Amino acid sequence: MPKLGMEPIRREALVKATIAEIGARGSLDVTVSQIAKRAGMSSALAHHYFGGKEQIFLAAMRHILGVYGAQVRAALAVADGPRARVEAIVKASFEHENFRAEVIAAWLNFYVQAQTSQDAWRLLRIYQRRLQSNLVHDLRPLAGDRAPAIAQGIGAMIDGVYIRQALAGLSLDRAQAVALALGYLDRELDAAGQQ
Repeated sequence: MPKLGMEPIRREALVKATIAEIGARGSLDVTVSQIAKRAGMSSALAHHYFGGKEQIFLAAMRHILGVYGAQVRAALAVADGPRARVEAIVKASFEHENFRAEVIAAWLNFYVQAQTSQDAWRLLRIYQRRLQSNLVHDLRPLAGDRAPAIAQGIGAMIDGVYIRQALAGLSLDRAQAVALALGYLDRELDAAGQQ
């Protein structure tokens, strides 16, 4: 097994420090110096590894999306049937690792960053398309032609809970967030006559 060099370890430390610093400040109004200090290294080293603040933020979101993606895949691997698979996606969206205050703050700031950064916008679109595709795939046997609209609604519920949690400090716990999104699913399936 090859020996792990310092670069991946330092990059990971900077990514985690970025998420923590955004969470502590509640905004992207953080400096590379603050991130580097939290990671225990110099800002010059942080610039060396990432080039700038925007690249560090994007790396942090890729990390967050990677954790989320792994949790979705794990949940889908044990889900039995279309309804269970939709529930697995919703529940993974609110797993502890994904629904922590600092990750929620990072998401809110990612939505804002995507308005001005082409790279952030592309990354957000990848996440949105993958979520939509996964949901539509499993909603189609349950809701037929209404699957894309219901999937859009579930995606909006997930994003909306994150935004409200960050902005209004709703302090929903994981179970309440899941119940909110699945309640929407139940109402939509009832309306489609597919419950």
